[in-house]
Amino acid sequence: MPTLILVRHGQSQWNLENRFTGWWDVDLTEKGVAEAKSAGALLAAKDLLPTQAFTSLQIRAIKTLHLALEACGRLWIPETKDWRLNERHYGGLTGLDKAETAARHGDEQVKVWRRSFDVPPPGLEPGGPYDLASDPRYAGIAIPATESLKLTIARVLPYWDSAILPVLAAGETVIVSAHGNSLRSLVKHLSGISDADITGLEIPTGEPIVYEFDTEMRAGERHYLKDR
Repeated sequence: MPTLILVRHGQSQWNLENRFTGWWDVDLTEKGVAEAKSAGALLAAKDLLPTQAFTSLQIRAIKTLHLALEACGRLWIPETKDWRLNERHYGGLTGLDKAETAARHGDEQVKVWRRSFDVPPPGLEPGGPYDLASDPRYAGIAIPATESLKLTIARVLPYWDSAILPVLAAGETVIVSAHGNSLRSLVKHLSGISDADITGLEIPTGEPIVYEFDTEMRAGERHYLKDR
């Protein structure tokens, strides 16, 4: 039966430093590398071997995918990268320390920016250190200045419908290596989670989530592979 594996990238350097990351490219820490390898080893141990892969254009997700696939002997499978699987854009918060931002703006305001469904952070100023306008990977793409989860969903779900779902429907075992908010977008859709409840969902780094689909391409209940 068609099976979907979702993996949030391993710990990144800015995860460790408690900084807002978003679309900025940050590499994995040693712990993040270990998490990615462990995810792949678990796939091998559970005999759940991907046949097609999707990931974002961000190094932390790409490396997580490659390390996991290498660990389960599947580094050779077809792989597609797309910006629509990128993390949510944190706008003007990009690069800021989360604790310092809370001290400056207040815990409640930062909670709204981080966890509300449809309130985005302030936009990123053009020309600043985190402006991606000259990044070649985004040539021809209208890079957002900021995103809420709602706006992230608006780019993730059309890509799901047009690119990933047809591959699953063909009977493939698909792995998606992406980010906390792009994966929350998919989980919200597949598990029918409300706008209010999705704000409380945390997706841990490096722990594969599995969905199995029936013949009508309806998703079953999600579960962590470690619990299978």
